[in-house]
Amino acid sequence: MPISTIPTLRILIAGCLILASNPGIQSASAQSNTANSAPLIFSYADYADLAVAAPVVAKAQITQATALSTRQATGVPAGFKRFYIEAKVIGLIRGDNGISPTISYLYDAPLDRKGKAPKLKKRQVLIFSRPGAKPGQLQLVARDAQIDWTPTADLSVKAVVSELLGQNVPPRIVGIGDAFHVAGTIAGEGETQIFLKTADGQPVSLSIISRPGQQPQWAVALGEVVDEAAAAPRRGTLLWYRLACDLPAELPAASTRTLGVIDAEAAKRDYAVVLSGLGQCGRTRTPA
Repeated sequence: MPISTIPTLRILIAGCLILASNPGIQSASAQSNTANSAPLIFSYADYADLAVAAPVVAKAQITQATALSTRQATGVPAGFKRFYIEAKVIGLIRGDNGISPTISYLYDAPLDRKGKAPKLKKRQVLIFSRPGAKPGQLQLVARDAQIDWTPTADLSVKAVVSELLGQNVPPRIVGIGDAFHVAGTIAGEGETQIFLKTADGQPVSLSIISRPGQQPQWAVALGEVVDEAAAAPRRGTLLWYRLACDLPAELPAASTRTLGVIDAEAAKRDYAVVLSGLGQCGRTRTPA
C-alpha cells in the first residue's frame, strides 16, 4: 500500500500524554519480551491477535525515543519504562486511509534485570495501532504491540493481514450452538454436525463423519450449506486460528440437550476429534 503524503504535524510530548489513557496502553495483560525475562517467540496466533485488533499495521524505523518521567507517565507497571516514540514509516501493511510518513506513539518498554531500558533508536519495528487524535499520531493496541521487525514476523503478519482484507473472512467464534448426531446403519458409522456461534452471526458449522475401520474425517463450512468441498483448515491460517483459539475445551452440555445419551456421547467424541485435529492455539502472550 502507498504511504499517504499528508503533511505530518510535529506533536509535542505534552500533547501526546492523553494517549496514556488508551486501554491498549494501560490494560494489556502481557508483553512479548516480558519485563525481566527473555523475549518470547511469537506464534502465528500471537501475530494474528495483534493484527486482528489493529486497523493500522506498519513497518517503521525509530528515529527518536524519549523517556518520560514518572509524572508524565501514569499507570506504567513495575518493570517497564514509557517512551515517546518518533519514527519514519518504511511500509504500510494495513491502513484504509494511509499513514503519515512520520509517526509518533507511546510505548512501554520492558526493563532488563538491571532495570535498564533497551536502546530503541534506529530499530526497525512492526507496530499494531489505531489512529490517534492528530495526523501522524497513533495508539498501540496493546502494551506489546511494537515488535522488532524480522523477515519471519514480516511474512507472518502480511499473511494474516492478507486474509483479513480478503473475501470470506472467517468470523470470530463466540460459542457453540446445537449439535446433532445421526448413527449409520452399521456399527461405528455416523455423522455429527455442530453449529458455532459467531460475533457477526455468520453461519459456521463443523461436520464429522465416522466409518468403520477408518479415522474420523472432519471439515468446517462457512455458510448455510455444508458442501463436499469443505475440509479441515490448514494450520497457520485465519480460519484455523479462529477455531483453535476460540473453541472451548469441551462440548457444552447445552449443545446436546436435545440428544439421547448415546448420540450425545458420540457428539462429544466427535468434537474431541476436531480439537485434536486443530492442535493447540499456541499463544505465547496474553492478548489484551
